[in-house]
Formats: sequence, structure tokens, C-alpha cells
Amino acid sequence: DPGADASLCGMAATGASGTNAVRYGTMRPNVLNLRVVLPDGRLLHTAGPGRQPRKRAAGYDLTSLFVGSEGTLGFLTQATLRLHPLPEATAATVASFPSVGAAVACTVQVLQAAVPVARIGGCLRPEVGLGVQVPVVELSAASSPPEFLDEVMADACGRYSRMELPAAATLLLELHGSRHSLAEQQQQTEEIVRQNSGSGLAWAEGLEEREQLWSMRHNAWYAALALRPGCQVRHEDGADGSSAHGAVSATALPSLAQGYSTDVCVPISRLPDVVVETKQDLQASSITGPMVGHVGDGNFHCILVFNSQDPEEAERIHAFTQRLGRRALAAGGTCTGEHGVGLGKRALLQEELGQEGLDTLRSIKAALDPHNLMNPGKVI
Repeated sequence: DPGADASLCGMAATGASGTNAVRYGTMRPNVLNLRVVLPDGRLLHTAGPGRQPRKRAAGYDLTSLFVGSEGTLGFLTQATLRLHPLPEATAATVASFPSVGAAVACTVQVLQAAVPVARIGGCLRPEVGLGVQVPVVELSAASSPPEFLDEVMADACGRYSRMELPAAATLLLELHGSRHSLAEQQQQTEEIVRQNSGSGLAWAEGLEEREQLWSMRHNAWYAALALRPGCQVRHEDGADGSSAHGAVSATALPSLAQGYSTDVCVPISRLPDVVVETKQDLQASSITGPMVGHVGDGNFHCILVFNSQDPEEAERIHAFTQRLGRRALAAGGTCTGEHGVGLGKRALLQEELGQEGLDTLRSIKAALDPHNLMNPGKVI
């Protein structure tokens, strides 16, 4: 379920994932083979030319080595991918909660109850005066992870997509499966939502209704930018927390405001505490940073909107992203679940892997790219 303008090899190069990752996995387990142009011009098929076994134990796993390498080891020019069957039945819904903690706790309980969610995500209640309402999300029998929106993000998404969403912490859920199993899963999900003081459940099973709901979620980036009129679209470019120094503008419109997105991923059991602490950090730092995430796999994002010409505000953004990364590491997680290391998370990568781990990465890089031609300076 890639976002806008994503390419297959680009998704593989960054080890990316999307709203369906909890049920169907990230790019890594779904890539069977890659064709790579190495720095010296040689052509490599990571699993061998024309091979696409579902599993293998022959030698080192070169495919996994290049997935997530962020362009530092070679150019990915072709990908052989695993296919998944379409579910017989799908249903989606949106649920609102009185707090971020309640929404995330509901996610954890849905997963612990082994409800086969296909998508689950959410938003938190907006703290700026936007009056938006959250749409209903679909659930399928073999559900996707819940999508989470904090109240700020839910409000922004509702306004941007012209959908009626309450300005409250929100979960979008989708279930996939047979028609027989779907009803049972819906009943189980509804019970868990009620136990966490959730409300507003209404199931959408039609394709058009479901697509409208997920389109709202996929527009979260642009909805967040609209919180600050005139904000430029900025690509993360890996410079986590330091986009004021390295982000590339995607528009020629004159503006001092920028949007910068960062992410972390933590064990599901630690997710409620980390999300609540991050929300408190945003408020204490006076940062406009709506939160959204594929919380079914412990991954969430903060979309930070700030004045790039204000050194004090830019420094607060940078300091926040570093605290966020270290908070995730302290919880046993990773400094990035989807966006990658790039430039801005290199120090966090060393803290995450340790010196021995980082030295091993550098040895691999030196062996494949001794002249440092591929994306120099990135990752390591």
C-alpha cells in the first residue's frame, strides 16, 4: 500500500511499508529477487538470474542486504515481488476515543486478541482550531493494522478531505477474510473498542466508501501542511530533525513554513507509553506536530510544521526529533521504522546498533563501493 509517487524499487531501496504491513508484511519479506547495478557497473541478481523461490537457504541473503540500503550499495533496477490473493470480503470502520492513550491501548488489545486486522491506524485530537470530523474506516476479515490519527491529525484530515471526522484521537480499521469470518471479527473488534471508551463505529464494505476513507488517510501529509497556510511541501531527504538545513522544496511558492515528517517504531507493548510521552513532548515544546501511524506494527509518524527561517523554532524541531529517536531506542525500538536513516539519523543509528554493528555496515559498504560513489554520506 505505497503512498503517492512511490516506485517499487524505491520502496525496496528504503525498506518501506504502508498501512497493510501488519497483515502482509513490509517490503523486505515481499521481495524475492532484485536486479542491482553495482558501483563498478556489474549486474547482480541477488537471488540468481530468473529465480523466485518462496524460501532459500543458499548462501548469504543478498536480497535482504539491498532492501533498505537507501541507495548506498547500488542501483535497484528490477524487483521480483511476492503476490497475495485478494480477500473475499473487506470491511472498514473509524472509531473515536477520548484520549490518545485509549486509542493506542485499543490497538494493542486488538492485536493481543489475535483479531486478523489488515489495516489499523489513527490520528489524535487536534489542538488547533480546525473543526474536522473523522471518517469511517473499513475492516476486513484478515484485517490490516489499525491506522492511528491524533486529534490534530484527525481534525486536519477531516477539513482537508471535506469529511466529517470528530476532532478526537481516531483509529481506522480494516478487516479482510471470508464473509463468514468477517461478522465474528467485527463483533470482537466492536467489543474491544467499547471497552476502551471508543465510539462512532460504522462499517463500510463498499469499495467506493472504503477508498474514500483511505484516501483521507493518504492525504495526511497535505492535510498537516494546511494547518499552516502557505506551507511548502518538503521531502524528508533523510535529514531527520534538520530539514531546515537540507530539505528540498517541491514548490516554488515563497513561504517560510516547511513540513517535515519523522518516524519511529517500538514494541507493541511499549507503544501506548511512547505515544503519550511524545504527545506531551510536542505540547511542552510548543510544536505543531500532528501524529499518524500504522500503530498495528508499533510505527508512528510526527509531521512537524515550522518556520524554517526561525533558528529557535528550527532548533526545537531538531531537538524534538532527537528526543523522539532516543525515546524509541530506550523502549527497545528503532529510530526509524519506514523513513530510513539518511543524514539526520546517523548518530541515532550508532546508538541503536553499537560501534561493532556500525563498523560491520561500513565494511560491507567499503567492499561493494570502495570509492564511495553511491549516495555518499548517507546512512553511515
